[in-house]
Amino acid sequence: MHIKVIFRVIGILVMVFSLTLIPPLIVSLIYQDGDTHAFLYALLINLIGGFCMWLPFKGNRKELRIRDGFIITVLFWSVLGLFGAVPFMLVDSQALSFTDALFESISGLTTTGATILTGIDDMPHALLFYRQQLQWLGGMGIIVLAVAIMPMLGVGGMQLYRAETPGPVKDSKLTPRIAETAKALWYIYASLTIACALGFWAAGMSLFDAICHSFSTVAIGGFSTHDASIGYFDSPMIEAITVIFMIISALNFGLHFYAWRSRSIMHYFKDSEVKFFGFILLCTITITTLVLAMTSSYEWSTAFRYAMFESISIATTTGFGTEDFSTWPNTLPFLLIVTSFAGGCASSTGGGMKVIRILLILKQGFREIQRLIHPNAIIPVKLGGKAIHERVISAVWGFFSAYLLVYVILMIGLMATGLDQLTAWSAVAATLNNLGPGLGEVAANFGSISDPAKWMLCFSMLLGRLEVFTLLVLFTPMFWQR
Repeated sequence: MHIKVIFRVIGILVMVFSLTLIPPLIVSLIYQDGDTHAFLYALLINLIGGFCMWLPFKGNRKELRIRDGFIITVLFWSVLGLFGAVPFMLVDSQALSFTDALFESISGLTTTGATILTGIDDMPHALLFYRQQLQWLGGMGIIVLAVAIMPMLGVGGMQLYRAETPGPVKDSKLTPRIAETAKALWYIYASLTIACALGFWAAGMSLFDAICHSFSTVAIGGFSTHDASIGYFDSPMIEAITVIFMIISALNFGLHFYAWRSRSIMHYFKDSEVKFFGFILLCTITITTLVLAMTSSYEWSTAFRYAMFESISIATTTGFGTEDFSTWPNTLPFLLIVTSFAGGCASSTGGGMKVIRILLILKQGFREIQRLIHPNAIIPVKLGGKAIHERVISAVWGFFSAYLLVYVILMIGLMATGLDQLTAWSAVAATLNNLGPGLGEVAANFGSISDPAKWMLCFSMLLGRLEVFTLLVLFTPMFWQR
């Protein structure tokens, strides 16, 4: 394990991250919010901190191994989350405690969207922009991690997308080199962001709101510049644009890459994961609409409008809101939270366990039923007409088991801090699935829960974003053995 090289890489990352404080610094100068000094100090703290980590090891250029990759991947979010908390503590109007600042920072970088802040409408423009930018940067990091790095680490069956998606995505990398892969993904990600911002602007948002919401929409983050989220605008057109880009961003970016290269979209309709994802969304929207209309909560047209937006927002783990779904009748709040466990597709900015894993688990369960009828039959699990290797099936089941075990432990831990069962259940779902909103005490925000609960949820957010295994493997003795 090359600790010196790891420190050198993380030092470079922190220094590069410090430069991302320049845009909010400029926003502060434009709007004269009075917080310019906070972002200037934060920039210097991050730059000096990264430089101090890099300088002692600047000459170490050994080739990284798989174990080094795990550590760098974990430190990418945890260390940047730590340095990203600095502006939240320095802005005078907020002056958050270290725990609250770290929670908000990690929530942004992991694109969770859970917040401890209130009075967002009155916050300085620079801090609003910074929150949104955190999610956008985290979303880009997720894509590069999921498509270019995770398959090489072989984490939890994520290498599966190579066998399912067409074209160059079948290879271990989209293009021959990680740098080229990251560059191609950057173009796609940035293009989607620009298109989304222009759509919002044309639909009636201010330029500032359009840019900020495009950041969190494409990153599937859920942060907003208003307390009422997307509901603040009360615009069917804005909601429709949001829905379109939430769905696009929740799809496999490998498919977007292939569409860009081949100038065709037909492969989307042939992809097993996309079809199952569409089935989940359609069922959720239909059930939600029927319940809202039949319980006289809304008129049919209004019920469909709110049902479609909230179902897609929660199922893709974005977390935007137009209505308070936690107050909806019957089992709807529970149903919507459950859809977030599937989350987005593999290699997307969405959270959750990923649709492809849920699909594989269902196919494997159906195969076991068939084996009861035909014990000696050889029945492969197939996707897109191709048999899936048993090792991948095993990895997916291992991931599913670890996910549920972590979920139960975290929920018990939160209940031990004094939270009721509903709040604890939804808080873990909201953070482990990188969703954002919860139920009970955390329906509006997470500001009222205790500091120990916030620390556990920070860990939960990192676990969810890093596909559980990537972080848990660091706690095994075998990992540290030579």
